[in-house]
Amino acid sequence: RKLSLRNNQISNVPKGVSELKSLEELNLASNRLADLPGCSGFTSLQFLNVEMNSILTPSADFFQSCPRVRELQAGHNPFKCSCELQDFIRGERRSGGRLFGWPAAYVCEYPEGLRGTELKDFHLSQLACNMTLLLVTALLLTLVLVAAVAFLCICLDVPWYVRMTWQWTQTKRRAWHNPPGDEGTVLQFHAFISYSERDSSWVKNELIPNLEKGEGCVQLCQHERNFIPGKSIVENIINCIEKSYKSIFVLSPNFVQSEWCHYELYFAHHKLFSENSNSLILILLEPIPPYIIPARYHKLKALMAKRTYLEWPKERSKRALFWANLRAAISI
Repeated sequence: RKLSLRNNQISNVPKGVSELKSLEELNLASNRLADLPGCSGFTSLQFLNVEMNSILTPSADFFQSCPRVRELQAGHNPFKCSCELQDFIRGERRSGGRLFGWPAAYVCEYPEGLRGTELKDFHLSQLACNMTLLLVTALLLTLVLVAAVAFLCICLDVPWYVRMTWQWTQTKRRAWHNPPGDEGTVLQFHAFISYSERDSSWVKNELIPNLEKGEGCVQLCQHERNFIPGKSIVENIINCIEKSYKSIFVLSPNFVQSEWCHYELYFAHHKLFSENSNSLILILLEPIPPYIIPARYHKLKALMAKRTYLEWPKERSKRALFWANLRAAISI
């Protein structure tokens, strides 16, 4: 009925080693057991002592496999506080106080950071111990993050800006590899004009004739006559902006709906900050309701909020002053 095998350097109790059906008390303290022995051969076992062994993570199914055990002495073992130990701690709570010496004798030995912590105070979240749940959660968070980044990229037109930056760097790279003697980006024009094709009649009938005639005429760069055939449109835009002292933008509802006008504004804005120059001149041809300005035109909104712009007057009597102010703004 009682068997003491204390201090015998026993490392395990093999299943089926013997059937002691009348055994009620088994003392295996101060041995080298790595786990709790099962009760397959000890059907009447009521008291088990496995103190001071080498048990790191006791089997969580001990209380189910040994239903008759009324008292288990398993304290003073070098418990490893990990996910595997969580099940044993939960089993103790369900067992109704069958652990002798709980909780003082049950202390974490590993890992180093938890040494001295009582098992009753050791807790890990279900997410940390369930690999499947952890992977599913990580996957869902990754998908949410990717979706959020994609949404922000679309709202802020990040792909457009990446494409434009790539075009800018490619054009710069080609310029650096120009053969000797190429005049490169020598300033040739007083101003580059950016406008929507729908406003071309005003540019051709009003802007160009008034600036290019008379004394102190202004030499303008217009895409229809100054873009170089054979080069890409983006490359022509960059070259014309860089070869001009100023950039004139004819703003209207048509302007903000033009993709090419946005390219020109982007590169001119880039030049403004890269050279720290005062090269932008804004002409408001027609009022632009804020709600029709696309999100990607946040630079235009910022420019209109911070920089003074010229408004095209409807009254003919005020136009002479408009042209005088524009010439003064272009003056080099």
